Amino acid sequence: MKQNLIADYLICILFRGLSFFTYFVPLNFSLFLGRRLGDLIYFFDKRHRAVAYANIRKAVADKFDCASSARITRKAYQAFGQNIIEIAFIPRINKRYLEKYIHIENKANIEAAFKRGKGVIFLIVHEGNWELSNIICANLGFPFVLFVRDQGFPRLNALLNSYRLKQEAMIIHKDGGTRQLIEALKSNQAVGMTVDQGGKSGQIVKFFGRQASMSVGAVKLALKYDCSIIPVFYTRIKGPYTKVILEQVYTATRTADPENDLRENLQRLTNIYEKYIRQYPHEYLWTYKIWKYGREREVLILSDGRAGHLRQSEGLVKLIGRQLASRGIKTNLSVQEVKFGRQAVVWLPLAKATGCLRCLRRALTKESWTQLMRFGPDIIISAGGSTGVVNYLLAKENQAKSIVLMRPANLSLNKFDLAIIPRHDRPAERRNVVITEGALNLIDADYLNAKSKRIQQSNLLKGPVSGLCIGVLIGGNSKKFSIDAHDIIELSGQIKKSAEELNAGLLISTSRRTPPEAEQAVKDEFADYPRCKLLVIANENNNPDVAGGILGLSGIIICSPESISMISEAVTAEKYVVVYKAGGLSRKHRDFLKSYQEKGYLYLKEIQDLAGAIREVWVNKPKINTPEDNLKVIKALNRIL
Repeated sequence: MKQNLIADYLICILFRGLSFFTYFVPLNFSLFLGRRLGDLIYFFDKRHRAVAYANIRKAVADKFDCASSARITRKAYQAFGQNIIEIAFIPRINKRYLEKYIHIENKANIEAAFKRGKGVIFLIVHEGNWELSNIICANLGFPFVLFVRDQGFPRLNALLNSYRLKQEAMIIHKDGGTRQLIEALKSNQAVGMTVDQGGKSGQIVKFFGRQASMSVGAVKLALKYDCSIIPVFYTRIKGPYTKVILEQVYTATRTADPENDLRENLQRLTNIYEKYIRQYPHEYLWTYKIWKYGREREVLILSDGRAGHLRQSEGLVKLIGRQLASRGIKTNLSVQEVKFGRQAVVWLPLAKATGCLRCLRRALTKESWTQLMRFGPDIIISAGGSTGVVNYLLAKENQAKSIVLMRPANLSLNKFDLAIIPRHDRPAERRNVVITEGALNLIDADYLNAKSKRIQQSNLLKGPVSGLCIGVLIGGNSKKFSIDAHDIIELSGQIKKSAEELNAGLLISTSRRTPPEAEQAVKDEFADYPRCKLLVIANENNNPDVAGGILGLSGIIICSPESISMISEAVTAEKYVVVYKAGGLSRKHRDFLKSYQEKGYLYLKEIQDLAGAIREVWVNKPKINTPEDNLKVIKALNRIL
């Protein structure tokens, strides 16, 4: 409160000083100083500048030319600076000034609107120097009322209202002034209103292809009282010379559906302003979050080409979608693979160090860069180390929320809105960090049911599935870990022994990382084995329903130990999970398996002990424990969405 009071005093002093100063210097020089004032605000106002830049990029600039967004943003700040100067010399504006510097296009539309006798609404958006509207209208010789909302600074508000009241114009305040507004229209007077920045109470329409909230007051009045609307747009020609464009008289159309009438009329009016803003983009006030109240969010997953990382990202999108849906917001998902060029080793570290988008452009392939620039996301998600810097820079470019899964390579977690890091990566506890037990995934009851039905309806199963099924998920080689034919043969003996002892069917799948000799051993062991109801070699048939179907149809899951994402999915499915021990695993893999075993999420056994462990688990049926990673993530998402 104290800070606002000080700011209120300082801004008032500034305006009074500018108003006094403009009496003694030529008009063109004042506006030159206004452009320099705009440059100064542009330099220091980093937060709003970033918002304006992102809005301009999404709406009117060339998405593939970052410099075009920067140019328009700079020009918009310069125009804003000129408008401030122009407000400061409002006290000396008279009819002679208006006749010299203000050109009104389509002035005959005013007479046509008043002839209807229902009152006229001069409708504007926050662009150009709309503060001149009351003086212009008053000097045209007809009664004019400005419908205003009081600012948060009372002294500044009083000063601006004193300027607005020049030339005997009237002011009606939005708080409690609706009755006066209606009376003015019924008396066939003119009223000035804005249509953009509708806020929480506005109507959602399309604005530059995205949902935005627009103010409904003018359209509601037009629908109820049949008053005329004249859309108005201001653009500065040069220096003090300004063109005021008056669109044709707009009368609201009505049907038997009032709610649709409100939306359709507001959309048509919004389209008019969109046309002019495209033509004069620097005139619009871009510094607010235009699409904040829209009921759609664009989510972009940056994929590094690894299936496990993509599944984790998709699992997060599922949680985001549910949270947004609970607020009536739709999630639109796009996935784009990030591909680095030959010079990435040089340019990516530079992009990381400087935050330079041009450096990132040089680090990526031309195709990857072009595809990424097509998007204007609200939320960006990446998993793995290599895509972290791309996430950070694109989020900055688009003023999007940035979420990273796993630790990004050599990049501070403070650069992201949310970092979801598994415990085995040993992250430090921070407000924007969620520490999970395992990897996020898509697994829940609905997912498992859907995948199970698809597998049962496919031609992959060898006969109907009933009773206990043992699912077997075989991964593949990593940096030091490998699966060979000998491992498969030893594993197969234990699996077959369990199937015979428990009268169980087998559902088996390899992964795309499984080496050829291991794949052949799997086929040799199980292709003709009568209890094997499903055998899928992923490199021959990469059916997307197989893993989920196996998890859904099985009571016990046997996993190879190298894939954290695969084991996390099996555990999340709330099944008994048995993982066999092996050498060559990284420290973080060993930490992960040890933690999951200690918390009772899985059973970690030597290969030769698998059959006994499986029999013991199925006979005793101990409680199945699962991590609460999703609940942790949901709590964090609620803070940032």
